Amino acid sequence: MSDLSESSLSPPLWRQLQLTAQALAAIRAGTSGTVAFEAIEPAMRPGVQSLGFQVLRRLGRAEALRRHLAKRTPPPPADALLCTALALAWEAESSPYEPFTLVDQAVEAAKRNPVTRAQASFINACLRRFLRERDELVAATEKEPVAQWNHPRWWIERLRRDHPREWQRVLAADNQQAPMTLRVNRRKTSVASYLLALKSVGLDGRAVGDDGVQLRQAKPVQQLPGFADGEVSVQDAAAQLAAPLLLDGLAAPAPGTMLRVLDACAAPGGKTAHLLERAGDMPIEVTALEVDAQRSRRIGETLARLGLQARVVVADAGRPADWWDGQPFDAILLDAPCTASGIVRRHPDVRWLRRESDTEQLALQQAMLLAALWPLLKPGGRLLYCTCSVFREEGAHQIEAFLAHNTDARFKPSPGHLLPQSGGNVRGVPDNDLGDHDGFFYALLEKHAR
Repeated sequence: MSDLSESSLSPPLWRQLQLTAQALAAIRAGTSGTVAFEAIEPAMRPGVQSLGFQVLRRLGRAEALRRHLAKRTPPPPADALLCTALALAWEAESSPYEPFTLVDQAVEAAKRNPVTRAQASFINACLRRFLRERDELVAATEKEPVAQWNHPRWWIERLRRDHPREWQRVLAADNQQAPMTLRVNRRKTSVASYLLALKSVGLDGRAVGDDGVQLRQAKPVQQLPGFADGEVSVQDAAAQLAAPLLLDGLAAPAPGTMLRVLDACAAPGGKTAHLLERAGDMPIEVTALEVDAQRSRRIGETLARLGLQARVVVADAGRPADWWDGQPFDAILLDAPCTASGIVRRHPDVRWLRRESDTEQLALQQAMLLAALWPLLKPGGRLLYCTCSVFREEGAHQIEAFLAHNTDARFKPSPGHLLPQSGGNVRGVPDNDLGDHDGFFYALLEKHAR
């Protein structure tokens, strides 16, 4: 019950199950989890999201059980409620409530909703049978890969091909709750000072990486000391590698000039802010691009809270003619659109929303962005390509193809594929303990004269 908060216990469970099933049905229809849970009334949202995340992490097992319980798939609203109850009840030792309670309340939820009322008896029969035959039904699904790993079959097969020695560890990590990691704004405080500030309010944390603090227990940002004043931001430890990889060791600008840096796909602004924080006293001008006007506003809000400034431009990074002033950049950060297969712990809906064809389409978009932005980099400059993906088509294979077609590009030491993990050092950055982090890919490229 790691995701559940005490406040989620106060509303009636049948109502929570109704809303959780509603969110699941929306996700199955193609709505992102973020949007689906934001549609829930604020008072109910924390508890429903906690239940929903647990359902999404066990949905493969729940759907397999439902196939054994029902010869035909029921209508989507009823199926969402049935699978919600099965996902929460199938493993009694980690269930947030007693299985009998969940079954009783799921049937109540069906009866109280006009959309599912006609299927209440069917749902009751399936769930009562599940309680009677639980061990046999679970055993019958045990050898089904989707039920065992709670990921789509194509995703499992791709991971097994891409990471033959580590695919099982990645899948298991995806089904765990991610820690809350903060980035300390070194312009305003230090990691050591912030750890003391946490301790003064009864919170525990530990230092990770250069600028990170990992909390022992997640808290709303409003409860974090100094958050409103811009002392810290929420950012995964792996994502915090971008700014130092791009900036550390980069030649200082000539006297009287600014270091020109482009953050090509910048929303919501976390990496843009870290670039500015990391630059310190170095004169730097950061251009933050974002094609979506609404998302670009989040960049401005992020920078305002942290007391930082950047040039925020609403434009398509793949069309430089629309926004580039012709002056080459010293450094470019390309955090390219991707499948988000490395951040499934935080967004458990992603695995169920993605289709196998998405990987190829996104890889084409990534290649296009690399080709469009490389000419904007001055000789001696650096481009850092990164994705929050564990798939090689969006990482190692993408960069291998780029290097084969661009003889002026040199690969610099960089982590490559980082897989979701708890603790341990990162390849390529041996002295930087990131602790528990998401999946990511990094490739640092330097431009040489042809």
